[in-house]
Amino acid sequence: MSTNAAMIAANEQRWADARITRPGLFPPIAGRLAASAAKARYEAVSAQTKVPWQVIAVTHERECSQNWSRSLAQGDPWNQKSTHVPKGRGPFSSWEACAIDALMKCPPYAGLWTDWSVGGMLTLLEKYNGVGYAAKGRPSPYIWAGTNQYTSGKYVADGVYDPGHVDKQPGCAGLLKAMMEIDPSIRFGAPAPRARPTPEPPKEIVKDATGNERKARTGGVVSAGAGGGSEAGKASTTQPDKVPFLHSHIAYAMIGVGVAVAIVATVLIARKVKAINDIW
Repeated sequence: MSTNAAMIAANEQRWADARITRPGLFPPIAGRLAASAAKARYEAVSAQTKVPWQVIAVTHERECSQNWSRSLAQGDPWNQKSTHVPKGRGPFSSWEACAIDALMKCPPYAGLWTDWSVGGMLTLLEKYNGVGYAAKGRPSPYIWAGTNQYTSGKYVADGVYDPGHVDKQPGCAGLLKAMMEIDPSIRFGAPAPRARPTPEPPKEIVKDATGNERKARTGGVVSAGAGGGSEAGKASTTQPDKVPFLHSHIAYAMIGVGVAVAIVATVLIARKVKAINDIW
């Protein structure tokens, strides 16, 4: 699995090598993204989240073609509860309120990101769409469509990758290049001193990703407790003659199984958390 550092380095090199292959695609879109009225709205959200306004602008384009009635998070109507991932967000009072929620409270938690260098900015944008392409060692069309860094390949559904599908939408990198020609104030920041935006991933990420293992571990502990508790109860109370009970060796065997389940689940959690830390 690609780490932040690897993704940042790869995206920095691709930016240096990138050339626009669809020159007529980007300028008109960049013009409306950088228009004064739109920029003012993006800057208002940037002031609340510390996410550069141009990042918000290109994300808005990729998620819903800059439709102000749609969410920055996934393109659902912001005045309704979202039905696509991230699900269950909203309804919100405005596009701005929805955008702030998307950047601060939804993966990849863009408001916590600190590396706004060229590689860092493009990596955050790639993480916004998902790291499946990085895991395959492929350039993300979300970033590179319309440049010489991308030819084909796209996730056409959750978990379904079509290597022959060509993304026709403008990629974020080409949009940023075109916007920088229109608005010279757009700049990249210095590289952050570390690859991670925080010392550890947000608790929500670890909780969601390790939920199944936690349930298995809890189940194992409960089973073990039940076995031990039943045996202890038999020793301290009088049992009717016809009520069946477990022999001690069977009860201890059950305890052993429960403990084994707990240990395996704990190991799985540790591995999952390590993987999360590696990519976060």
